Amino acid sequence: MICGDTVVVVTGAGRGLGRAHALAFAAEGASVVVNDLGVDRAGSGPGSGPAADVVAEIEASGGEAVADTADVADWDQAGAMIQRAIDSFGRLDALVCNAGFLRDRMLANMSEDEFDAVIRVHLKGHFVCARHAIEHWRERSKAGEEVVARLVNTSSGAGLMGSIGQGNYAAAKAAIAGLTIQQAAEWERYGVMVNAIAPDARTRMTEGVIYDAISPEGWDHKDPANASPLVVWLGSPACDVTGRMFEIAGGSLNVCDGWQHGPLVDIGRRYEVGEIADAVHQSVAGAPEPAPVYGATSS
Repeated sequence: MICGDTVVVVTGAGRGLGRAHALAFAAEGASVVVNDLGVDRAGSGPGSGPAADVVAEIEASGGEAVADTADVADWDQAGAMIQRAIDSFGRLDALVCNAGFLRDRMLANMSEDEFDAVIRVHLKGHFVCARHAIEHWRERSKAGEEVVARLVNTSSGAGLMGSIGQGNYAAAKAAIAGLTIQQAAEWERYGVMVNAIAPDARTRMTEGVIYDAISPEGWDHKDPANASPLVVWLGSPACDVTGRMFEIAGGSLNVCDGWQHGPLVDIGRRYEVGEIADAVHQSVAGAPEPAPVYGATSS
């Protein structure tokens, strides 16, 4: 019961990864606000059913949960969601930002709406929910309370490496990786640890991309629940790391490094245009090759 007496909000918790996270938190003793707008894979057709169904599952197992159908990228609705946790359970201890949808298209054919909608739900949705949560945690900290709070963001391999046909999603998830280290640096003073995951799992959002993968031992490598133990630990008081990104796939876990300073080529004065190519090639030659973009063809 690593999360006993912990209050957690999980966004996008009606299906897939979010549902698995919510159930796992409840199994470890947490009281859970199950947020889900109930939309389809492309963000249409909202409804209250998915969130209510997960709450019913948690309650049937003896846990505590309430449903919430806030739009995570709407300032007022997200604020009300955080307040729902406080009103229902007395406070908030952890926030897992997971909600999102896809509108995949090659960048040369992508519409403004397709770009804006995905950036809004993923990137703005992460910021807005966390912004209301930090207001609660900061007020408690300034009142003299020793706050032990956790924020878990959801990025993606697409955000870390790129993904052909998912430029809007990749851009949003890359920005979430940057947001994570920014939040960790700014909010540690208030007792908040911030980390992110890049999970590899079979969900509605990975239809046609993620295949079934049953191991020789007979367990499902792509089950969304495989990522949940990491999320629960990152969201628990036991977590003692901050500002890091973790990939998790099946039973494999690794930390990811972000941008690092590569080999420096310093000539001690302003470059001439004709000198730039040699300096660029020298620095690139001394740096490791970047990971390939998902779906890219080799040249």
